[in-house]
Amino acid sequence: MQYRRFGRTELQMPVFSCGGMRYQYKWQDLPFIEIPQDNQRNLEATIRKSLEVGINHIETARFYGSSEMQLGKILPTLPREKLIVQTKVPPEEDSKKFLATFEKSLSYLQLDYVDLLGIHGINTPELLEYTIRPGGCLDIARKLQAQGKVRYIGFSTHGATDLIIKTIETNQFDYVNLHWYWIYQKNWDAITSATRHDMGVFIISPSNKGGMLYQPSQKLVDLCQPLSPIIFNNLFCLSHPQIHTLSVGADKPSDFDEHLKTLPLLSQAEELLPPIIERLENEAKRVLGEEWLNTWEKGLPNYEDTPGNINIPMILWLRNLALAYDLVEYGKMRYNLLGNGGHWFPGQKADKLADFDLTNCLKNSPHRDKIPEFLAQTESLLGGQEVKRLSQTN
Repeated sequence: MQYRRFGRTELQMPVFSCGGMRYQYKWQDLPFIEIPQDNQRNLEATIRKSLEVGINHIETARFYGSSEMQLGKILPTLPREKLIVQTKVPPEEDSKKFLATFEKSLSYLQLDYVDLLGIHGINTPELLEYTIRPGGCLDIARKLQAQGKVRYIGFSTHGATDLIIKTIETNQFDYVNLHWYWIYQKNWDAITSATRHDMGVFIISPSNKGGMLYQPSQKLVDLCQPLSPIIFNNLFCLSHPQIHTLSVGADKPSDFDEHLKTLPLLSQAEELLPPIIERLENEAKRVLGEEWLNTWEKGLPNYEDTPGNINIPMILWLRNLALAYDLVEYGKMRYNLLGNGGHWFPGQKADKLADFDLTNCLKNSPHRDKIPEFLAQTESLLGGQEVKRLSQTN
């Protein structure tokens, strides 16, 4: 395993982290007696494999269902000083509720403290305000820190880049969990800001949100040769020293295996990445056209300023990926979250496109005449049954 200094925390963070949202039994709390023994054995085997390969950062959250409770059966049996344990608690308007939720997390984990507490999901200006205002959630977190129940405080976000930067610029957080990988590089300015503030940088779900790379299209497999899509994406992310760790959402012990193949290649990133990136970029130009690739985002309205709250930028981005790289299954998964993702994945899909006139909101786009057709095309290609966020499933 390789380790990187996790910003101002000074923790030596493994470049891969063991994310805790896949190996748990259910997405709801339930009595431990109802958790099947084989599921608990699998979780414990996954944690032991994680530690065996040097991944000592165990990351979970209060609303990852039974994850914390199940971890609480194994973490206290392990050498505490060798673990970096992180949980996350969402901000609340009533900070007392935030405190109660954290105390429940600590109780489930059966630990005296967590190394990292993340304010989970600062995705809107309102949630940022709940966090940083006097008497808000951050003040509660600071008290927990003074009590020795929390070592370092960070935040996770699925929000817009400008909101992430605004949160970072408060200089109140030690680290950030955010999205950034090959197919989605918009948050680089936020990473740059985090680096200026000497914050740890944790990348959320690069293999899942980064294209469902554990079941890649054949086209993506071919374009990424001689690497697998997972290894290419890992290497792309970790070739940037500003990034400290990538989450591996392991479902079973063997899920670490492909990721570990990245480690001996890190010193070769400058040789391995450019030809793959060139192939990927050239294919996108061939399929979509260079003019579209260079200008498709110009003048697009925010979903909040669009009739029907249609999330035009997100829909066109998913269309680009589906057409250029055959990421159709990934596109379906993300597209059908629109309308059901709340502030985690906001806006609506284009299934009711005929009900709205987009002329005015698209007036600043150089592609205003084509976009309605492209939105309809995306609905036809990716639309279907609504998809729920994992935390809404059984």
